[in-house]
Amino acid sequence: MSAQRWRLVLGHYADARLGALDGTAAEWDEALGFLYQREYQRDGGRGIRQLQPGSLDASQLTAVAWLDKVRELFPRETVEIIEAHALERYRLTELLADPEVLEKLEANQALLRALLSVRSHLKPAVLATVRRIVRQVVLQLRRRFDHELRRTLAGRRNRLRESPLSVAQNFDARGTIRRNLKHYDRQRQQLVIERARFFDRNARRLPWDLFLCVDQSGSMADNVIHSAVLASVLCALPSLRVRLVLFDTSVVDLSAYVDDPTEVLMRAQLGGGTDIAKALRYCAGRIERPQRTVLILISDFCEGGPLSALLKIVQQLAADRVRLLGLSSLADGDAQFDREIAGRLTALGMPIAALTPRELADWLVKVIS
Repeated sequence: MSAQRWRLVLGHYADARLGALDGTAAEWDEALGFLYQREYQRDGGRGIRQLQPGSLDASQLTAVAWLDKVRELFPRETVEIIEAHALERYRLTELLADPEVLEKLEANQALLRALLSVRSHLKPAVLATVRRIVRQVVLQLRRRFDHELRRTLAGRRNRLRESPLSVAQNFDARGTIRRNLKHYDRQRQQLVIERARFFDRNARRLPWDLFLCVDQSGSMADNVIHSAVLASVLCALPSLRVRLVLFDTSVVDLSAYVDDPTEVLMRAQLGGGTDIAKALRYCAGRIERPQRTVLILISDFCEGGPLSALLKIVQQLAADRVRLLGLSSLADGDAQFDREIAGRLTALGMPIAALTPRELADWLVKVIS
């Protein structure tokens, strides 16, 4: 690695050994220093060297000017990484206060997480832009979930019945050959396909109620986002009634908006404590057919209320033969959760797992088929 790159990695503290930067490299250093210098203030700055007196470092930049500078200096892929660090690692929420700045930010899940975490503090002037960003990210996720989930939950191919729908994934190659053998052209040695054959699919009739009970404490942002999108896909399936409940120490029933994940996320409020027992009691009070009900609890299981109350309601739901599942994560990546409480719930009849939406759909098919 060149001395200049080492100098960029180490920051201005290395000027004495590696020399100061100039030209474009100095601009890179200023832009990167504005953000990553904050690392030295983490944990109270213990054991960290203080800034040089009289320094003209990147602290002169404002957040808005810094963003413009970053976009000017670095390629798009790098900008996305820097923006994500600014919002998630260093909480540079000044970027979310200006509609013009928000328009420049890449609409992705990292930005959506940041917006949800400060939504209650956002000014009315930015809410229209926020809604547009939420809608854009939701569409990205829905395209990702929709095809696989519908395919999983729609049913397996039925090789005994023929479908009138000419869908490529249902194409019956052997049946098509058998049907058209009589049209074989011996002179040209080609099989003439007059009519293709397609498999039908067994329609799954799911006379089930599905409760998604989602912890909206601050650490669960990705799970709230994925749950909102997942619920909108599942509610479109026939004979499956979906209810969506978000909770912290309060319970918010957003079932009326289950088909509109944008509205769900605009109404979500990340943060606060966690009262899982209260949320499960709310759901239990609205279960009409226990033996035809699936209740999925999505949480880190860090219960803030009495553990005895949580164990009691889970035991009651299991005794009523409600199908229970606890998810420590509905998103990619390692999930942090209270393993002791999760183990207690598993013993009572609520298995705990970390599943992707596709894996959850596979589990759901097995449970309710």
